[in-house]
Amino acid sequence: MVTPEEIGRVPLFAELDAAQREQLSRLAADISLVAGEYAAPQGSEPALFAVLEGRIEPVQLTEGVERVVGRRDPGEIFGEVPITLGTVFPVGFRAAVPSRVMRIEPRDYHAVASGSPDVAKEVGRLATHRMSGLRGLQGLAADPPPPRAIVVGGRLDPACSDLRRFLARNQVTFDWLSSDTPARMERWDGPPPAEGDMPTVRVIGGKTVIRPTLRRVAELLALGTEPEHADYDVVVVGAGPAGLAAAVYGASEGLRTIVVEREAPGGQAGTSSRIDNYLGFAAGVSGDELASRALQQARRLGAEILVTRSILRIDPDTRQVHLDGGDVLRARTIILACGVAWRQLPHDGFERLAGRGVFYGASRSEAASTHGEDVHIVGAGNSAGQAALFFSTHARSVTILCRGDTLAKSMSQYLVDRVEARENVEVRFGAEVVGVHGEASLETIDVRDRASGEVERLGSVGLFIFIGADAQTGWLPEEIALDARGFVLTGADVGASNRWALDRDPYLLETSVPGVFACGDVRFSPVKRVAAAVGEGSMAIAFVHQYLREAVSAERS
Repeated sequence: MVTPEEIGRVPLFAELDAAQREQLSRLAADISLVAGEYAAPQGSEPALFAVLEGRIEPVQLTEGVERVVGRRDPGEIFGEVPITLGTVFPVGFRAAVPSRVMRIEPRDYHAVASGSPDVAKEVGRLATHRMSGLRGLQGLAADPPPPRAIVVGGRLDPACSDLRRFLARNQVTFDWLSSDTPARMERWDGPPPAEGDMPTVRVIGGKTVIRPTLRRVAELLALGTEPEHADYDVVVVGAGPAGLAAAVYGASEGLRTIVVEREAPGGQAGTSSRIDNYLGFAAGVSGDELASRALQQARRLGAEILVTRSILRIDPDTRQVHLDGGDVLRARTIILACGVAWRQLPHDGFERLAGRGVFYGASRSEAASTHGEDVHIVGAGNSAGQAALFFSTHARSVTILCRGDTLAKSMSQYLVDRVEARENVEVRFGAEVVGVHGEASLETIDVRDRASGEVERLGSVGLFIFIGADAQTGWLPEEIALDARGFVLTGADVGASNRWALDRDPYLLETSVPGVFACGDVRFSPVKRVAAAVGEGSMAIAFVHQYLREAVSAERS
């Protein structure tokens, strides 16, 4: 418990009388921190802190890069900006050494401030000081984190696009020097790479590699490609919203948790330009931003995240997980959160122009190439509507090509209303794309009117396709029951399939193999929403605990 004497040694509270210090000592939380532990992570809710012992460091986390931007010593406070403005913490505060701090909740702070206006005046002054100047929040906003890598490649090179997307989704800050813009190449130290050597990546303070695989890039940047252990309580397959939610809850509840992702965190949601109906984000949130926050959270809580690793097979009897490269993980439980893959159009030219103007899904990184241009969206679901609204703030025109006669059948009404209200967004019903054309990149598309059969050629620099997704579950063992379309059966659906061997019923998210669970889009379910995937990922951990308790009980009996 914080004593009145300790409160009196904090200059902010030195002028409080004995009764006020006594009252505050009963309200303030006494928090002890080990080195590296956060008193207030970046983005946490407002509160006012004072350092009693040790040293606290403000840490700014931007795109996965941490920067220490100051220090707080005994007697100093932090949290004055969020407590004054009612906002979340713009930077995190962690212990540099074993430390002790007192935390005052907003309601308790305002009670103290109402009885001592000088306290409120000083906190407001400190908040103003923290926000201004080169060392304040304004200075931090103007001073971006240094890049960890430099990428050289063409704007229309699919390999370069894939590399930049991979770095962004793994929160790696980088500079991209387009070989199409000679002025930018002046920033490259040395002769520019030859045309056949791009993309080229230079790790700051490290190696320069030409045409690297994503695995090689991950290794050079120490992103995590090798498991730290052989045995895990939970192996999560896939790092989309469901997998990251499972990682967060599993690691936070003391389970040794590892996530295996074959590409980069975020899953299908990571390619969404905007999610407007996710609870708690009144202004909406992009898919990559949501994935970035979840990835930070999972790592902070102790989950291992492997990227660019594929699972070759799962042994259903031993629950051994075999990775490419020969690694074998022994798992007490497995959570399948491997999501789905965008369904692709089979027409000529689509594969050749993929990444050169033809895209499946739409992330924010594609926005720059659409400025002042005409783009087209294929699909009529929520993802298509969100993409249309996002690109409408960059492109000259956005046209949604819908095979049906209305958007209302598959798109949420709030999106339908916003699409109809946006002046530079047009919807063409009864239309389908039957061809794409271009040499180095997409130039035109062929659109067929389904009623008349007439084909019209339209200019377009970007075709973003949202025509549904399919489960990628052919690699799973036959013991795991699937529906006719390849989605994983769980719970009551497993029971109905006569594929369950135990006396008890399968848990809600349990597959036909006890101890193997499925959540998110890969699971057979009519609900395909980011919020549902996150909820199922957290629920899966609850069922993991039940399964493990059952296993321990069986071993003892």
